[in-house]
Amino acid sequence: MPRRILFALILLLIIFNLNHIGRFFYPFSYHDLIIQNAKKYNLDACFLAAVIKTESNFNTRALSDQGAVGLMQIMPETGKWAAGQIGIRGYSADKLYDPETNILIGSWYLASLNGEFGGNTILVLAAYNGGSGNVKKWLRNEKLSGAEKDIALLPYPETRHFVSKVIRNQKIYNLLYGDQEKPDGGEHSSA
Repeated sequence: MPRRILFALILLLIIFNLNHIGRFFYPFSYHDLIIQNAKKYNLDACFLAAVIKTESNFNTRALSDQGAVGLMQIMPETGKWAAGQIGIRGYSADKLYDPETNILIGSWYLASLNGEFGGNTILVLAAYNGGSGNVKKWLRNEKLSGAEKDIALLPYPETRHFVSKVIRNQKIYNLLYGDQEKPDGGEHSSA
């Protein structure tokens, strides 16, 4: 078989399997837990999946150098505080390795930040990664307005990278998994 025909056949296979290939590299693991918490906290499920993909690549045992734990990379102090706010009984930092607890706490925290920052996805993500107090300080110093162009102005390189990556991953998740993952099919913020 001539190389051009073989190349054309391979190209056709790739085109017709792009969705499968994309889903291989961008899985929607813990789908039911993500959907459940997205509905509970009025968040976009593709947004939650993008945060998890960015934070841990769906690794329940992920542990950062700074001590952030699990799927959504929750700091133990944040986990303890959030567990108290949510009313999780018998909470311990080890529970952050449990997907159900981790996604519940991470979703609640994102929803809390969503309320605090008026649904602005850029600010919510910056606060999730760099701290709410820092984002408020950056807003006071007029270094930030919350527009997508402001990502480049975020003072912390890690936060800039995190926000950009989640935004990109969310676009990919929306492409691969579509609108069926949004709670109630209605209008709401992307965070």
